[in-house]
Amino acid sequence: MSETGFRMFNQAFSIGAELLYAGLLTAFFRPFIPQDGRLRRLLLVFSVDLLFELVCNWAALPQGSFGVILTAMLLAVSGCIRLERALAFLLTLLYFNARISSGLMVESLYFILERSLPLPAEPLEAVFFRAAVLVTLFLLSHAVLFAAMLYALQRRLQKRQIHLRWRELCCLGLVPAAGILFGQVISRLLIEFKDGVLLQLYDRHPAFLAVVPVLALLFYAGAYLTIVFQQGMAELREEQAAHYVEYRQTQAIRARIHEVEQFYSQVRGLKHEMRGHLTNIKGLVRSGEYAGLEEYIAKLDKSMSGFALTLQTGNPVTDVIVNDAQRRSLDLGIRFQADFRFQPLGAYDAFDVGIILQNLLQNAVEACEKVKEGERFIVLAGKRTGRFFLIEVKNSFAGEVVLGQNGLPVSTKKEDVSMHGIGLSNVRREAEKYMGELELKTERQVFSAAVLLQERSGL
Repeated sequence: MSETGFRMFNQAFSIGAELLYAGLLTAFFRPFIPQDGRLRRLLLVFSVDLLFELVCNWAALPQGSFGVILTAMLLAVSGCIRLERALAFLLTLLYFNARISSGLMVESLYFILERSLPLPAEPLEAVFFRAAVLVTLFLLSHAVLFAAMLYALQRRLQKRQIHLRWRELCCLGLVPAAGILFGQVISRLLIEFKDGVLLQLYDRHPAFLAVVPVLALLFYAGAYLTIVFQQGMAELREEQAAHYVEYRQTQAIRARIHEVEQFYSQVRGLKHEMRGHLTNIKGLVRSGEYAGLEEYIAKLDKSMSGFALTLQTGNPVTDVIVNDAQRRSLDLGIRFQADFRFQPLGAYDAFDVGIILQNLLQNAVEACEKVKEGERFIVLAGKRTGRFFLIEVKNSFAGEVVLGQNGLPVSTKKEDVSMHGIGLSNVRREAEKYMGELELKTERQVFSAAVLLQERSGL
């Protein structure tokens, strides 16, 4: 290879490397960018990376400047690519940590390979060819290792979403930031010129050939394990929140059952009082006090209407939940239809079924609130066949239902992000107690949730 050819190779190599790294960054960001308009947004990420890498190389900016500039630019365009700023910052940190760590690991192998291949004395073309082969091998091996490290991080991040507040961001960003600083320091020490003599770190300190790649791997592993730890903590918090919600729901159901029991007691008492009420009514009729009679009957009707249960399901727990849902639906102008009968007979715990109903009906009512009046409806059905019990709730909804990686709808509520999906998560957990499952589907703006329960042996 001639000197002119080697210069052309260097230019092509530099452009190829920049295209490669921009492509890897784009591929790393891809799963976290919404599908709507994803290609256009990915092209923006690719263009920003490529543009500023070319500018930094052309301007010969100090080492590390490109990372700072690219991070700032990605944060600036995070709204355009529909990515949360905290997530964009974390992904950029992880990208550069993996890039630097993989580079340091490959650099040590490159040093060993370079020392293993003897430098030809002549001709000069052989020297250029040898250098071209070595840097090509370096780029390819770095690309493979770098891509594998990014893929592992990407897969890990996709397993469970982490809601990034400042505390979580600091915990997740600390290790990769330290890894980036470590890589910058080592990169400055790898090659030095002193009194016109080229000094290489690995020549002066051969032990660093093993120490540097191991430390680089530890920084990468530390970043990966920090993600695992934070995801575990997020899962634990969700479970605690779910148990708390389930506890509150159970307490609310018990309180309503107590009210219903009081109602039944009053009904029984009313039977004994009815003779007296009839006597009073007859007296008012005989005396012609029709105004007083009307007022008396109105008060009597009012005292009874507050406890009326229009739907009978066969169990006090489900009676309370279904009737409460019906009352709330009527207040909101929602057509409510129920064909539900439940008699546990020891096979199913009434409170487990109550939690399932409570969450399904609550989600249905909340979804119907967003539908325009006249199109709101909820249909509840419960049917027992042999050892199986099927609960199904259908309701109208507006907009689009987006399912998360756990198969449950992604909530759009902003009030309390930590409570997202807890209702249906509780339904799924209760179904799993009975070797059952939760099935969700949508068709023509109708959302359907079906829970199939199976009798457990020994109950």
